[in-house]
Amino acid sequence: MTQNENNALPPKTCSIERLVTMEADVKKVLAGEKTATRRNGRYADPGEIMTLEGNQFVVEKVYSQSLGELTDADVRREGFETVEDYKQSILSYHPGMPWLPQMRVWVHEFSPVQE
Repeated sequence: MTQNENNALPPKTCSIERLVTMEADVKKVLAGEKTATRRNGRYADPGEIMTLEGNQFVVEKVYSQSLGELTDADVRREGFETVEDYKQSILSYHPGMPWLPQMRVWVHEFSPVQE
């Protein structure tokens, strides 16, 4: 990661401790079924470490994506089979939230820290 790439990211809007908080998501991460999470803000920098139940995960990539760009491959990294499954899950967490194809989210991709 070059210094310039990191400088291109806007300031974080939240802390990495808030990146993955729902128990079902934590379980998916620990089981290796979830290797990415999308948020409406930036919660981590590349290289930052997230700790879940004593296990460490390193954030590898942080980038912006619109909901309309989502593919089934993208949402499999989130622990879902299809974009529709993911959409229904997100809308169930955020009642009343519109699902707009042009809406941008921050993708945080991570992997277990190798000892």
